[in-house]
Amino acid sequence: MTNPTAAGDLECVEVVITAESAELLADFTASSSRTGSSHVGTTLPRSARSTAGTSRCTTTPRPTQARVGLHTRASLVPDIESRDDRDHADDVPCVIPLPISSGHPAYLQWIYDETQRRAATC
Repeated sequence: MTNPTAAGDLECVEVVITAESAELLADFTASSSRTGSSHVGTTLPRSARSTAGTSRCTTTPRPTQARVGLHTRASLVPDIESRDDRDHADDVPCVIPLPISSGHPAYLQWIYDETQRRAATC
């Protein structure tokens, strides 16, 4: 197992995903953990959402959304996107991988090690 020392070497990301319910995201997070795609997921309850109009500078109220932030490795994002495309109810699912450029070194190493270990056993 490699032992990268810098956050950039670990290529950890937080993948933001939204859905109509926190329950759907909790199931998605549990499944991602079982398959090794991610190890940590923090689900936030539903909140109001607005989308900018296409022809005017106004916002259109949208149904409320729940949000999860999955902590994983950048190389596993395509697996998460594929599962979300398959399982998500929205025509265009919100899946945004955000690079983690810094953080507690032990935590970042833990994300890396856990996702690598789980992926190897699946």
